[in-house]
Amino acid sequence: MSPSLHGDDADLIIRGGRIHTLDPADAVVGALAVRDGVIIAFDAEAEALAAREIIELDGRTVVPGINDAHLHGAWLGARWPHLFFSDTPPDQQPSGRLVSTAAERRSALRRAWSLLAELGITSYTEPGIGPGEDDGETGCFGSDMLDAYVELHRERAQTSRVTLLRLFGTIDGESTLEDFERGIRTSAPETDARWLAIPGVKIFADGIPPMATAWVEEPYPDGTTGALLTRGERGALFAFRRMVELAAARGLQIAVHATGDRSIAEFLAVLENLAGAPAPAAPHYVVHGDLATPAQIARMSRIGAGFAVQPLIAAHTHSWAALQLGEARTAAAWPLAEMLGSGALTTVTSDSPIASPDWRLGLDASLGLLTGAGLRDDRGTRTRLLRTLTVDAARQDGASAWKGSLEVGKVADLTVLDEDPLTPGRPFAGIAVSRTIVDGRTVYARAGVDARPGGSTR
Repeated sequence: MSPSLHGDDADLIIRGGRIHTLDPADAVVGALAVRDGVIIAFDAEAEALAAREIIELDGRTVVPGINDAHLHGAWLGARWPHLFFSDTPPDQQPSGRLVSTAAERRSALRRAWSLLAELGITSYTEPGIGPGEDDGETGCFGSDMLDAYVELHRERAQTSRVTLLRLFGTIDGESTLEDFERGIRTSAPETDARWLAIPGVKIFADGIPPMATAWVEEPYPDGTTGALLTRGERGALFAFRRMVELAAARGLQIAVHATGDRSIAEFLAVLENLAGAPAPAAPHYVVHGDLATPAQIARMSRIGAGFAVQPLIAAHTHSWAALQLGEARTAAAWPLAEMLGSGALTTVTSDSPIASPDWRLGLDASLGLLTGAGLRDDRGTRTRLLRTLTVDAARQDGASAWKGSLEVGKVADLTVLDEDPLTPGRPFAGIAVSRTIVDGRTVYARAGVDARPGGSTR
């Protein structure tokens, strides 16, 4: 049922195409209506309303707004168009201080938001901003960048919704229990959580398999096993466990960078023994999880935690990692099929600017992992993958009640595509983004697509 409607019934009606709601029934509708940034009606009920603006899809397809649940927006904006996995030679990659002034920090964020709008991305998670990086090399992760986020948020300048995790150590590096304890006692800024949510913290547990820095049970060829990056007077493991316990005791979401099976095991052990801890603001999760075992995946599902994975990075690093892992472990790495099949919360993400922020490339890499594991490229598989970037990403954000699917009462965040991404047999990368709508407002329309307010637009 839609709300009672009268007067100027809707701000926007979108019609004339295929609209995948990704609601629990995976309903497909032909029209929807929006008022005050919220969906109010579908199909005939929507088309019967008066509206200030009508968008004619002309056969195009609408999906819920894409949500990249692990993307370094500030760093991406400061580096763009340079990505770590790209054709740019190493000596032409940006290095050193990328942003130094308030104007540069604001510009980096605005540049990222503009790029994400072009890609159909309406939400993302900024995974790690805080005082541990105040003297960091790039200038993209420190307290000043958090201030820039908050300032632009309060100016209502955002065209992307952001979930931001605070960091009390260094990016891809060490953190001390003392710094973590000090940082976690400080309050996060007051914000509108629908635009800038700050639900928790990021902790770096280990490194990555290609560098033999993931913490693993089975040694690498040189006999080492990697190690934890956390530090404290009572040892790395005590410090790591204590960090997780402290964050959980405050009801914070905990995202742990953990690629090795040993680091994942230690995170799970703490989570499974959090009796009496308050419910977190959003589900806890492992970032990467490259070497997660089937048993660990099942345990993660049982406790309601999950994984944020990067299949495009897996594609880029497969042969490199194989040198450290060997054939058997490499074949079992990046177990996306097991994650999706287990019911564990799983989001497909980019980790941009490490890899491209283009979610279509990430879904093609994901499809490669799934078909390699014996799944078919069919509508069901594609729907499941699309949900990792919409419904499941909203769940990771703790925002399922108001975003992630297209339902009455939820926000009108939509991505308009030229073709249906659920049709099997076609690369996702070949499907063009026509329009991006956030909170019922067009933030990107491809050249040649009329985006004028009022009347009928195409």
